[in-house]
Amino acid sequence: MARKKIIAGNWKMNMTPSEAVELINTLKPLVKNDDVDVLLCVPAIDIIPAMEAAKGSNIMIGAENMYFEEKGAFTGEISPAMLADAGVKYVIIGHSERREYFAETDETVNKKVLKAFEHEITPIICCGETLTQREQGVTIDFIRQQIKIAFLNVTAEQASKAVIAYEPIWAIGTGKVATTEQAQEVCKAIRDCIAEIYDEATAAAIRIQYGGSVSAASAPELFAQADIDGGLVGGASLKADFGKIVCYNK
Repeated sequence: MARKKIIAGNWKMNMTPSEAVELINTLKPLVKNDDVDVLLCVPAIDIIPAMEAAKGSNIMIGAENMYFEEKGAFTGEISPAMLADAGVKYVIIGHSERREYFAETDETVNKKVLKAFEHEITPIICCGETLTQREQGVTIDFIRQQIKIAFLNVTAEQASKAVIAYEPIWAIGTGKVATTEQAQEVCKAIRDCIAEIYDEATAAAIRIQYGGSVSAASAPELFAQADIDGGLVGGASLKADFGKIVCYNK
């Protein structure tokens, strides 16, 4: 069975609630594509109004982050139960910006992944190397480590439903895009790693996105690759152009 493409926007720290509603209303007619799961991961304060605005459309609303505790004295954090109650089905976990600016580690990523599954929220697990790591030839080793720790104690059934987003850090917001060959090579290595941890069936089911300066121009070639099942789109998801990325096959 062919894997359905999943194209997700990561809004990062952009869009007020009223701006979110306006953009979703603009995007609704532009992202109609039954071949693709369309997702917008938005700041926590935008989730409820975004859900309302997206009603009746094919746009799903996800979160950009969550904490790994159920509730408690964790000022400023959002719990998985809060997300689930709001209707959130997807959450981005371990984005390189979270790792770089907010001290997230492979271990905290793993805790969040396990907690997301407990609440039937699908994690979009981010991995990716720096330019130095790429230049030193350790990309695959580094990413295999990220994946292996992220999936610690995750069952095969859970893993098959997960989404992995490969984002080379040197290509995020820089306008630099990994070549199609580079992106496919790493996404295939990720799938091979999942096959080693679990089995071929789990590896065949899991969806792997490419992210890092994805544009309407680069999307068709990237998404045509055997192991690339869509994209995690940053800046371009804040514009009407996101519709062209979602409808890359039309």
